[in-house]
Amino acid sequence: MQNLPNKFVAGSQEWCALPQLDVAAVKARVDSGAKTSAIHAFNIEPFTRNSDQWVRFDIHPLQKSRRATIRCEAPIVGRRVIRSSNGATEKRFVIRTPLTLNGYTWDIELTLANRDAMGFRMLLGREAMSGRILVDSEEEFLLGDVSEADIELLYGKSSPNRDDGLKIGLLASDPKLYSNRRLLEAGEKLGHEMTFLNIRQCYMKLDADSPAVHYRDGRVLNNLDAIIPRIRPSNTFYGCAITRHFESLGVLCLNNADSITQSRDKLYSLQLLQKQGLDIPITGFASSPNDTDNLIEMVGGAPLIVKLLEGTQGRGVVLAETTKAAESVINAMKSLRANLLVQEYIEEASGKDIRCFMIDGKVAASIQRSAAPGEFRANLHRGGEAKLIEISPEEESLAIKAVKTLNLDIAGVDIIRSRRGPLLLEVNSSPGLEGIEAATGQDIASKMIKAIEKQIEASTEPQPLLVQDVA
Repeated sequence: MQNLPNKFVAGSQEWCALPQLDVAAVKARVDSGAKTSAIHAFNIEPFTRNSDQWVRFDIHPLQKSRRATIRCEAPIVGRRVIRSSNGATEKRFVIRTPLTLNGYTWDIELTLANRDAMGFRMLLGREAMSGRILVDSEEEFLLGDVSEADIELLYGKSSPNRDDGLKIGLLASDPKLYSNRRLLEAGEKLGHEMTFLNIRQCYMKLDADSPAVHYRDGRVLNNLDAIIPRIRPSNTFYGCAITRHFESLGVLCLNNADSITQSRDKLYSLQLLQKQGLDIPITGFASSPNDTDNLIEMVGGAPLIVKLLEGTQGRGVVLAETTKAAESVINAMKSLRANLLVQEYIEEASGKDIRCFMIDGKVAASIQRSAAPGEFRANLHRGGEAKLIEISPEEESLAIKAVKTLNLDIAGVDIIRSRRGPLLLEVNSSPGLEGIEAATGQDIASKMIKAIEKQIEASTEPQPLLVQDVA
């Protein structure tokens, strides 16, 4: 290592190099208020080499860009608990590596942390300054700037479309379904790296040091920026478990696991919605067949609707036109130990309902669905027809409140028009795209991808940078 000068002055941000890690240039926040130093790292995996503890990890050296990825390995010198300025604590690996700044090179300690949400890929704290660096917080790049041309020489040219393309996984079951194909196509068209992930081929590792989501082909999926969960009802438990694990790794999920789980439970979701004062059809639920008569009376008698709690796309929904038919259907389902709801039948709706496609808390598109002849269910999978419709302010407000209540980024909100005003039927956390795109002519798939872009852009806005040791 070179002999360092007595002191030199650096700006509040400077370009550094980490030659042993093959990082030719990384912009660092120089902050004497922070004790430790940190480097952006992901896919962090500890391992043993010659009886010594090492760690391998990936680095994106350029802020808000993923076009350059550097695979690194270094000996572990310890673990350190770091508290951020918002009070959150995190236990990080610590490595020791040479730093080059202002033409001088010396060893520093770096903690490894995902800094995607921070303003800089690297933080240079006072321990690394070795008492040699003075910081002029009013100045920047006193030790020299790095141009875009220099960056291209060091890391290669950016994509002609965009240099901040995201890695997005579509977590689903069938890549051939219209909705899944459209999302993959839309994401690629917008310059992102799209990957289809079969839910049943994902598995997870729970570990305090190196948690991970693995894929059957050997890939580790920790470096995804976002996933879009589109989970079949039969896969709800496992699909939400995988989604929840992605969340714990800091991967953006367009609908989180808890929101999906509660939306899939028709009874629980209706309880949450009515708790917020949202108008729903009168609904009854009971465990014992002894309560059948009271359930029927509770919802206004026949005709009435009987719904299985786990049904989707109109499956498990029966119209009982007479009291005797209602008793027979309810008791038959109860004898099979099926959980069901009994709901009033809105005759004046005439087999029509409204589907509002919600993205980021707003109505992206709305259609009216009409049941096929001889059918009371308006689901398009049941042969129903759809047409573009302009919804009322009251209906829009109902849809917005519904997704806010269930905390869903993406949803299909189904509303029915009654004599007493719009009523909320249910909220679908994996709404299909085919019917609504065909009826409205809108590119809903691209709007969903842009919602991911917006959320990630918001999450990468500069955050408070001060970190300090607590142990």
